Amino acid sequence: MKTAIAGALCAGALMAALPAAAQETIVISNWDGYMPETLLEEFEKDTGIKAELAVHGTNEEIMGKLVAGKGKGYDVVFVSSPFAEALNHLGLAAKLDHDKIPNLKNLYPEASELAYDPGNTFSVPYAWGTTGLCYRSDLVDGEPESWNDLLKPAESLKGKTTMLSTDRWLMAAGELALGYSVNETDPEKIAEVKDLLIEAKKTLLAYDDTTFYSKLVSGEAELVHAWDGWCNYGIAENDQIKYVVPKEGTDLWVDTIVVTEASEHKDAAQKFVDYVLSADTGKWVAENILYKTPNKAAMDALDPALLKQYPNLAMTPDEVMQGELLRDLGQAQKLYTQTVSEIMAAK
Repeated sequence: MKTAIAGALCAGALMAALPAAAQETIVISNWDGYMPETLLEEFEKDTGIKAELAVHGTNEEIMGKLVAGKGKGYDVVFVSSPFAEALNHLGLAAKLDHDKIPNLKNLYPEASELAYDPGNTFSVPYAWGTTGLCYRSDLVDGEPESWNDLLKPAESLKGKTTMLSTDRWLMAAGELALGYSVNETDPEKIAEVKDLLIEAKKTLLAYDDTTFYSKLVSGEAELVHAWDGWCNYGIAENDQIKYVVPKEGTDLWVDTIVVTEASEHKDAAQKFVDYVLSADTGKWVAENILYKTPNKAAMDALDPALLKQYPNLAMTPDEVMQGELLRDLGQAQKLYTQTVSEIMAAK
């Protein structure tokens, strides 16, 4: 017994003396501020696995790096659903072992019914929501109800509206206004969307993907194209700001977590995914990012006062799922990129 204890003590001392480089380390790429600042530190403390954060600004940025390097250098990436689907099509997303991610039980059943990845075989949803109209109810006459209230604004609103410029969301506004799918690939229909958006451009204050809510708060803008969570940032500063999903519908966007096929630490990476799916982390997402999360355990723990302050946070999974899911466009993405470039270049 004494010999066994002594051996164990020696082994423990040896482990403690190992250089830091010998510690298992995973690299995670995420948007800035999209998870708790202390999450990686707490993960290391609880699991002994070190996690390093690499920040990406856009889906396109991290996709470029992943495709160029065949996924090497990253273990876990946060990307929106069309990009997760593309990673799977390219063979760059690992198949998930659900036995190693027990906190999947915290998700709503609907979170495993997403058409790009039924059963969460290669991705796990982190946040989800809608895109719609965010507006100053004290400055706009009546409640906007249509995408055309943005694209063909009343005279009083011209020069006081903004739109998102990111390819999929800019195109989606025009597609929905025309009654088309947000995943439309017909070149003739895309040409119609382009013409509509070029005309709408003439009425805009700006394209703005990051500070549109601030323009609402200041009154510089009165009606903006917005992701629901970002509209909430404006509501936090001015309760006259409201959010509405237009009658023609909305996209359903999902931000996901993917383990790369190239990862040499898949067990550690899946342990991190499981850690992120805790109720506490999901609750932080809703309370701090002000986005809905598919984490039922987290949403159930929210203060009802928060849902009253930000009504779109209270949307049920059934309501969220009524939006049309953004899908990977494959080769048609080039058409979208070209189309948006032409819209931006138009006078």
